[in-house]
Parts: sequence; structure tokens; C-alpha cells
Amino acid sequence: MRNWMADFRFGLRSLRRSPGFAIGAILVLALGIGANTAIFSIVNAVLLRPLPYEDPSRLVQVWHVPPAKSFPGITLFSVSPANYLDWQAQSTSFDSMAIYGGRSLTFGGKDQPEIVEASNVAPEFFSVLRARPLLGRIFTPDENRPGSNHVILLGYKFWRDRFGSDPNIVGRDITLDSQPYSVVGVMPEKFRFPSFAEAWVPLGWTNEERAVRGNHNYLVIARLKSGVDVTQAKSELATISSRLEQLYPEDDKGWGATVVPLREQLVGDVRTALLVLLGAVAFVLLIACANVANLVLAKTLARRKEIAIRSSLGASRAAILRNILSETVLLSVIGGVLGFLLARLSLDVSLHLLSDRLPPFAEITIDTRVLAFTILLSVIAGVLAGLIPSLRFSRVDVNEGLKLGQSRGSSDSGGGKTRNVLVVAEVALSLVLLVGAGLMVRTLLELRNVSPGFDSSKVLTMDLSVPRTKFPTPAAAINFFNEVLQRVRVVPGIESAGFIDALPLNGEGGSHQPFSIEGRPVLPMADQPEVDVRLISPGYLSAMHVPVVRGRDFADVDAAGRPGAALISESLARRFWPSEDPIGKHLTLTFVPDVTREVVGIIGNVKLDSLDETRPVDAIYTPLAQVSVPKGSTWRSFGLTLVARATSDPHRVTSAVTDAVHQVGPDVPVLEVLSMDEVIAKSVSPQRFNVLLLSSFAGLALLLAAVGIYGVLSYTVRRRVREIGIRMALGATGPDVLKLVVSDGMKPILVGVAIGLVAALALSRLIASLIFGVRPTDPLTFAAVSVLLVAVGIVANIVPAYRASRIEPVRTLRDE
Repeated sequence: MRNWMADFRFGLRSLRRSPGFAIGAILVLALGIGANTAIFSIVNAVLLRPLPYEDPSRLVQVWHVPPAKSFPGITLFSVSPANYLDWQAQSTSFDSMAIYGGRSLTFGGKDQPEIVEASNVAPEFFSVLRARPLLGRIFTPDENRPGSNHVILLGYKFWRDRFGSDPNIVGRDITLDSQPYSVVGVMPEKFRFPSFAEAWVPLGWTNEERAVRGNHNYLVIARLKSGVDVTQAKSELATISSRLEQLYPEDDKGWGATVVPLREQLVGDVRTALLVLLGAVAFVLLIACANVANLVLAKTLARRKEIAIRSSLGASRAAILRNILSETVLLSVIGGVLGFLLARLSLDVSLHLLSDRLPPFAEITIDTRVLAFTILLSVIAGVLAGLIPSLRFSRVDVNEGLKLGQSRGSSDSGGGKTRNVLVVAEVALSLVLLVGAGLMVRTLLELRNVSPGFDSSKVLTMDLSVPRTKFPTPAAAINFFNEVLQRVRVVPGIESAGFIDALPLNGEGGSHQPFSIEGRPVLPMADQPEVDVRLISPGYLSAMHVPVVRGRDFADVDAAGRPGAALISESLARRFWPSEDPIGKHLTLTFVPDVTREVVGIIGNVKLDSLDETRPVDAIYTPLAQVSVPKGSTWRSFGLTLVARATSDPHRVTSAVTDAVHQVGPDVPVLEVLSMDEVIAKSVSPQRFNVLLLSSFAGLALLLAAVGIYGVLSYTVRRRVREIGIRMALGATGPDVLKLVVSDGMKPILVGVAIGLVAALALSRLIASLIFGVRPTDPLTFAAVSVLLVAVGIVANIVPAYRASRIEPVRTLRDE
């Protein structure tokens, strides 16, 4: 340790004598270490830090597995009440299990109505998560009965923002959906499950709702018993599902069940993106280390005579190696401190960029694990940066070293090869990153070229959140929405307007329902095809410019009491009537068996869930005026999304349209006011996030590689001044020297491009799940990136080569 400390002090003095070298090396390492620290802090929060619940490794999400025939490509599905109750009663793998859903509540009066996104939960919900309230208590089993469920647990943020963190809130009544709810407690700040919930209310199922099997609208969370793993739980649920299939073939045939660890469920596909980014910043750091290694190599070359003298006086190879490594580790530690500060400063920017992509439980902070990672990374980077130079010069030939002069023409046998190897590594690593970034950019461009099936320009959208108890009958709800449309359509600047229950590409999904076709064999519900079902009003298709391919749009004649009507998508028409005309055919939605609907029109396919969905968009559209109560359900009011096409910028009519809505329903909150272009932009935010970060790191890698190549070439030219002077004295011209230097400089670059192409081909499959519309081995991307790197290499070569061509041979030989 004493020897190391002495070497560190010597290294510090040496760095003081070479401030330019020290500053350059520290800045390069700081960029690499800072980028790694910033990304690792996110990875730590999302993938490594335990979930904010007691014993989180035993928490799982329980899902239905739908029949593959009815749900092609869908492997997980929400849960029905009756099946959940059977799982809960018959399983032995779980300590506890709870079902929960979503519910919007209107808070406030007519002047400023607000929506509270609540979760309606089973009595066991909080015990599964072992969550305790900050104030008050959790729900009792008695409060889960209909009529006794007007109690509420407030989320911390809702309590703070709406009630000023009132410590006496417990026991107070607040008005939600025009009804009193008693506050029984407040949850802690870090409790955010499910992610959307601002408050929690009891389910309060009726006996009819508890018996529903065919309608899947809920999610289930469970806690495994100690000693039971996920595989055992899956096996038991498969057995229970088989039993239920035998008992209830009409509803449960083909339906299985599975469990997914809660962290895996919450993290979702962001895991792959984060690991790709972590690999990208690791490449950036390796490039930074190669740059510093080249700097140290050049600096150490000037010390060859000093090292030879040390060796002749008895210094061991280990001592020389330690002496060189101590200097690079010192540089790296200082760079690590600066990189750590850069990571802290960039934390707010990272949070802003990643807010839509990260799970709510992830609190990105610089904790002790991140600090330890930065320290360890700094030491490793220092060793990597100094390893090649130290090994290279700890084997110096003493006799040869003592004969060395200090001229720029001193021999550098082997040093040039080492520098070229480092350039090859920098170029290869940069190419891999640039290919990844290029594929992401191509994905974003492909998504922008995808036709969503409608015209998004000049379209304004807004959600009307209607309390579930607002209208006593479907007719009252229909009258309300029709009156809103009448007022909106006469707003100056509005071309057309309509309603839909689930806006395309808004990320909230929509209804999937089984259906049957009149005149064909009647199948059990489990064998019936399931398709997307949307509820729309007349005017919606014209507002969105969705084409009617054949037949007609909905009209006023499609009213309650008239024959049922339906529109179908082109893909559904081709799938179920490949050689027939579907117009005039009849179908029935299984959940509304009393209404037979005639197909009155075929409309163009619309991307409902995402622009990159590849499954056929089979959809049935039903008219708002014929809305009815699904089988086994009780009537509840619901909200819809208003879609209005403007004659110019849709945001110019936002205020007028909102006023028109409030003239009809002053207590109806208007939410998510966005243009349709903004909805589409929001839907591709994951891809935009990947492009932004990976392109940033690839750009940084390219910059570091260009600086490294330029530095190596400049140093090489300085070492070859005498050789070039002699060549020019013997008749070589400036262009000859220019060609010589550029050709020598481009050799390692071309080798690096070749190796990088092979590596990129091998690694491209790792980002296959993140790209769309382009192959992982896309030749255009690979070619463009290769050309870019070659061009950067040529530019980096030009300046040193030009300087070499301007050498005056007589003056150079005299100086030597």
C-alpha cells in the first residue's frame, strides 16, 4: 500500500506537469463514466432495487390465458369475477389473492368538476401487498357489500393536493359522483399500486356480478406462500382451470391461467430498452478508455529512457507497471468524480425524458449502490486505460532504452501497432452503436409512414368523463351525448364531430368481445372468435375521415327500438365472408344476445392499439343510439371521447368546444384535450425515447472515436517528421505525402469497420423486439453507417496529412 501511495503522489506530480494531457483524459473519462452512472441509476431503480412492498419477490400478477384460436397472438388476458373467486377458494399456492379494477369518480361541483382515478379493490388487496395506511385504516370485509361500500382511502398526492395534507381528514365525508363517501384512511406517499390510482374504494359486487364468468374486466394480484415458486403456482392454476373448463364449458372452455412475477409485469418491455442502453454506454466507456490509452501510450513513450534507467537501477516489472497504472487510475478516479457530478446534474433531464416510459415505483436517485458502481467503474476504467501502455512499456529493453534520444524521430517499434489496435477497437465499437441508432431511426421513420386508417390532421379530441350514476337509463345517456354533438357541430370552425368509446392509439385499449354469425353453427362462447368492438355515433367516421368501403355509415335511423345495425372492418369482412358480400348479413355480440345486428357497411381498417401492430384489425362498430346493457350487468353511465374535425388548427376551437360541452353538462369534466396528431405522437413515445437516447450515445461515441483517430494520426505524423522530411528531400511531393499519411491512417479504420460490421450483425438480434418495419440486418443502415465512419475517418486524417505535406525537408533535417 505504501508503494501505491508513493506512485499516486508521483502520478499527481506528473499530471501537474502535463495539464493539457490531464484535462483531456479526465474529460473523456468523465463523459464515459457519467453516461454509465446516469443509465445505471435508472437500471438500479427499475431492475435492481426491491419493489416498495414487504417481501416483494413473492408478489405475482395472475392472468387468464385466452384460447389461441379466438385470441391469436394474445397470451395474457384480464380476469372475470367468478373465475377469480374459484381460484381464490381452490388454490393452495398463495398466501392471499385480491382482484382489482379501475373506476373514475367525479370530485367537486359544477363549477370545477375533476376526475379522481380510483381503483376498486377486494378486501384482501392491501393485505396481499402488506400495505399499511399513513392515517386511519384499510377497508373491512363488511365494507365490500353493496350499499356499505361508500368509503374511500385517499392516495398521498390526492390528500396533499386537494385537502392540504389535513391530518383530520379521516372520518370526513367527501362528495364523489354526487354521493357522500367517508374517508377511512390515507395511504403513504410511496404506495402507488395500481399506477393510475389516486384513491381506492371497495368493489361492492352484487351477487349477479360475482357470478359473471364470460366478461373479463379485472386484474388479480397474489402473494405466493413461502417455499412455493412460480412454476408450482402455474401448475396448480392449470389444474384448476381444467376443472373449471369441465364445470363451465360455455364460458371457460379453452381458458387457462398463469402467473407473472410482479416486477416483471411492472417493468414490461422497458427492461430490454434499458439493457440495450446500458450496453451502449458501456461501449462509450470502452471507446473513452481506448482514447485515454492512446494518450497514455504517447506520454509513456516519451518516458522510455526514464523507464530504462529505473529498470537498470533495479526497479521490477511490477513496480513499473504499478507506476503507469497508478497514473491512469488517478485520472479515472478524478474523471469518475466529475462524471458522478454530471450524472447528478442530468438526473432531472433524465426524469423528464423517461417519465412516460418508467414504471411509477421507480424512484431514480443516486444512492449508495450507484455511488459504489461509479467508484468501481472508475477503477476498472483506469486499469483498462492503463493496462496496454503499462504492459507495453514494462517490458522495455534496457539497452535499447538507454540508447534512445529525445528527437521526434525516435524509434517507436510496436507502439504504432498498439495505437492502430486501439483505433480499430474504437471504430468497431462506434459502428455497433451507430447501427443500433440507425435501426431505431429507421423504425421511427417507418412508423411515421404507417397509415393509421384515418386522417389525423385538424382533429381535436377530448374525453368526457361521466359519473356512473349520472344517467338512470341508456336513453338519458344517449340524449345527453346527442345534445352535446348538436351544440359542438354548430361551433364556428367545426366541420364534423362524433363520439367513440375508445379512441384509436390512445393506449387504453378497448372492448374485445365474442360474436356469432347468423346461419352458421352456434359455438360455445370459448370457441367463438373475439374481435375489437367499438361504440360510435353518426359523424365519427366523417370526423376521422375513415372511408366507408361499401354500404353506408350510421344514421339517425339506427336508433333505439329499430333493427340493430353494425359496421365491420375490411379485414373482418375478408376473414369471415371471403367469397360473400357481408352487407345484409346478421351477427350477434355474445354479451348482448338479445340484439341481432345487420351489417350495413364495411369501413377501412383502423390501427386501434398501436401503429406497429401486425395482427389483422378485425373490428365491429355499433351505433351509440342502440347502446344496451350487457348480459349479467347493471346499467351504469359511461364516458366517451369526443372527436371534432376543425377547418384549421384544432387547438383554436378548444375553448369553444369545451364551452359547448359544459352548456349541456356543466358538471362533466373534460379531460385529455389533445389533437389527434398529438395522440399519435404520444403513441410512438417509446420508440422516440429509444431513438433519442441511443442516438445521443452513438453520437458521443462517434465524437470520441473521431477525436481519438485525429489524436493518433497527429501523434503519428509528429513521430514520422524525420522520415517524411527524408522522403521529401528525395523527391516526394506534397500530394505523395498526403496520400501516404491518409492511406496509412485509413487502414485501421477500414479494419475496424469490417470487425464492427461482423459484431453488429451478431448483436443486432438483441434489439429485434425494439424495431419495426426494418430487419435487424438492414443492408441500407449497415451501408450508411459504414460510409459515415469512413467519411469521419477521412476527415480526421485530412488535417494531420495536410500538415505532413507542408513539412520543409531542409529545416526538418537540420532540427533533427
